[in-house]
Amino acid sequence: MTNMPLTLYLAAPRGFCAGVDRAIKIVEMALEKWGAPVFVRHEIVHNKFVVDGLRDKGAVFVEELSECPDDRPVIFSAHGVPKSVPSAAQARNMIYVDATCPLVSKVHIEAQRHADAGLQIIMIGHAGHPETIGTMGQLPDGDVLLVETPDDVANVTVRDEAQLAYVTQTTLSVDDTADIVAALQARFPAIIGPHKEDICYATTNRQEAVKAMAPKCDAMLVVGAPNSSNSKRLVEVGARAGCAYAQLVQRADDIDWRALEGIGSIGITAGASAPEVLINEVIDAFKARYDVTTELVETAQENVEFKVPRVLRQPA
Repeated sequence: MTNMPLTLYLAAPRGFCAGVDRAIKIVEMALEKWGAPVFVRHEIVHNKFVVDGLRDKGAVFVEELSECPDDRPVIFSAHGVPKSVPSAAQARNMIYVDATCPLVSKVHIEAQRHADAGLQIIMIGHAGHPETIGTMGQLPDGDVLLVETPDDVANVTVRDEAQLAYVTQTTLSVDDTADIVAALQARFPAIIGPHKEDICYATTNRQEAVKAMAPKCDAMLVVGAPNSSNSKRLVEVGARAGCAYAQLVQRADDIDWRALEGIGSIGITAGASAPEVLINEVIDAFKARYDVTTELVETAQENVEFKVPRVLRQPA
């Protein structure tokens, strides 16, 4: 029996971004420099396969700094941390390495700059996400107000409507964020925004590739973790761009084959913390079941690279 034909559209860019690449490299270099164990506060990036691989090499993942001993290095995740965390590490004379993505750090600096100018900050983000907690934690409690939807904008209470600025989480839906910004500008005409939008290049590029791919596909799979904001946004963007079935999967084992019965085309992409090996695993699963023709849907090329902190480039 011959396999049914299937056109597999592969989004580009997809998968790892420069910030994720750098964060993983930081943990690996820290293990080389100081040996195991090296402690990591929060998942270094939101991907179980990546975290498990680093754990096997000697990384110990914890939620809070209080779980780390004083005499071992600790790394802060790519999502960023509140200012209180490095301060606590300094107070304990710990060796620490900050793996915060430089594009998240840019938002932190921006928030501080606005606060120094006497502005109250409104952050567009998801409550409870580590990046949101880290950005809001750059300033004293109450100095940053969180909005998640345009409806939230109507209910937010500010100190002075003429003294406001906004920042955003870097991994949001570009379109959803534009709606919230429009609501902020309508209610607070004097509000100041970033010189260049905070949503990072990788999030934007992956969403654009999905928008181009979605109308061609009967179904779409996003390889990524359920706690990965940018991966979940790709599913939403795909569905909104005209793909009848869009689903998040961590591994090939998670594919719901019954939901895909009768399809003639599938789109595949991956969130910024999903490694290529998992994307290939999903592609191979389709090749085992279908007569696959692969087409690349490329909307941008990425050549961004971020340096690791100097402390890791110096000998122990």
